[in-house]
Amino acid sequence: QVQLEESGGGVVQPGASLRLSCLASGGTAAYYAMGWFRQAPGKERAFVAAISAKGGGSTHYADYADSAKGRFAISRSSDDTLVTLQMNNLKPDDTAVYYCAAGTSLGTLNAGTAINLWGKGTLVTVSS
Repeated sequence: QVQLEESGGGVVQPGASLRLSCLASGGTAAYYAMGWFRQAPGKERAFVAAISAKGGGSTHYADYADSAKGRFAISRSSDDTLVTLQMNNLKPDDTAVYYCAAGTSLGTLNAGTAINLWGKGTLVTVSS
């Protein structure tokens, strides 16, 4: 059974950058689309970004929430053990617990459905 563990959260000032990591262990995550969600205080968990499993070629496809486009970048290691979320120009509205997730496709992750695995989350606080 694959397990997901997030790291990299912390307290930063507006405009700063953070890189979140999600380590997949206990099995291969190669066949999962991987993504990041976040849950701000008092709000529902929301989709942030996702990256596809490797298809017939070597290309991964990525999908982003509107709030993340142009500021965040998702990537995964070639051995599919690590998924990272590079977050730049952070804003106070980005404050949330960030969760790593594994699902069947970009579409299901974006829709928040058919999520096979969740991590326990890492807290990101953006405050001056």
